[in-house]
Amino acid sequence: MLYKKSFTLAMEIFSVTKQFPKEEIYSLTDQIRRSSRSVNISTIEAYRKRRYPNHFVSKLTDADMENSETQGWLEFSLACGYITKEVYEKLLALSGEVGRILQYMMDNPDKFGAG
Repeated sequence: MLYKKSFTLAMEIFSVTKQFPKEEIYSLTDQIRRSSRSVNISTIEAYRKRRYPNHFVSKLTDADMENSETQGWLEFSLACGYITKEVYEKLLALSGEVGRILQYMMDNPDKFGAG
């Protein structure tokens, strides 16, 4: 579930950022794409480290950090007028869901095969 939601978030952000101004290509556009993709990739890495609970949780905290960064970039995107309030709220809600799943997994690593 986390993998699918974080992948969906990254792909929706990719789609939305295609409309961002060219002068943002190496700053905001690149940063929000990287952070949103990193959430997904960190979850894959966490799963591969589930044999070691501390490493599993560590990779999940990396994903959580990247998810928080994505939320910050979304706020900049809204403030700059690159996305509408509606798009912002939709993407922020999806990011919030990802964050809640991450928190649950970090709090309950044993339920996900860690250990």
